[in-house]
Amino acid sequence: MINRQGAKEEPNQIVDALAKQVIGAALEVHNHLGPGYLEAVYGLALAHEMSERNISYQQQYAISVPYKGIEVGQSKLDFLVADHLVVEIKAVDQLAPVHKAQVISYLKACNLQLGLLINFGQKKLVDGLQRIVLTH
Repeated sequence: MINRQGAKEEPNQIVDALAKQVIGAALEVHNHLGPGYLEAVYGLALAHEMSERNISYQQQYAISVPYKGIEVGQSKLDFLVADHLVVEIKAVDQLAPVHKAQVISYLKACNLQLGLLINFGQKKLVDGLQRIVLTH
């Protein structure tokens, strides 16, 4: 969010805590599986790990794509966590700018502030993790 002075505000503590919980779950998945599998495998493993940790989520959450007041299509988020956090996962060698743009588009469509872009294709998960704050 942007405050009245035009400075970027961080997400509230609840959303930030959710993000930390999801990152912990993703680290657990990566520690067990490592890089090299298809995105779908990581999606199922992350869903299982979040369930084990009692993290509320919806997988493959459908969203409408608006354009000038009409719906022009639909897309699916990998995960919508507790109705407040977008989580998009990848399993690629390197994240591309389009991956970040995808998360930003999802945040705008859902009117949410925080997203995580997690690339399980990296040797170290920390190198494939991006926290994305929508700044309007």
